[in-house]
Amino acid sequence: MPEEYPAAERVADFKSERYQGKVYAMAGASDAHNLVELNAGTALNHALAGRECTVRGSDVRLQVRENGLYTYPDLSVVCGPPRFAPGKFLDTLLNLIVLGEVSSESRGGYDRADNFLRCVGIPSLRHYLLLESTRPLVHLATWRESKVWAFDTFEGLTAVVPLSAIGVELALADIYRQVPLAD
Repeated sequence: MPEEYPAAERVADFKSERYQGKVYAMAGASDAHNLVELNAGTALNHALAGRECTVRGSDVRLQVRENGLYTYPDLSVVCGPPRFAPGKFLDTLLNLIVLGEVSSESRGGYDRADNFLRCVGIPSLRHYLLLESTRPLVHLATWRESKVWAFDTFEGLTAVVPLSAIGVELALADIYRQVPLAD
């Protein structure tokens, strides 16, 4: 049952995702993945200073009520008070506005297509970021209106990603600072 998943996850030795009644163990991440995730979160945190937006890392679970997905995005931003799934534990987020995933070779196709399609049902979601872990490349989906998303790609250390819904820009030079990049 869906309500049993969060309780089991709280005591598990590893993180897992749940979708359509199936639970999938999550693999660990590479050093480059972790650096990109931390750098992007740090850049967002600095850019949002003084605003009512908060940045969360990969240990915050997300629930997409529309399709029953439970997942752990690498990065999320909530503006205003966070809303959590009902219950005494405040560990399953419902209202993020930015969702970021760092792509790895093993999950790249999933992050690009499947995960995006599963997450667009979040009513508050306005930006979906896919950050490559081995080269300075960011794919951005931006909500325009109901069921209409615009897709952009930003490449190279001089590029800047505009996140209009939260009024900030992310420089790829900041995201990929000290990340060992592929030739």
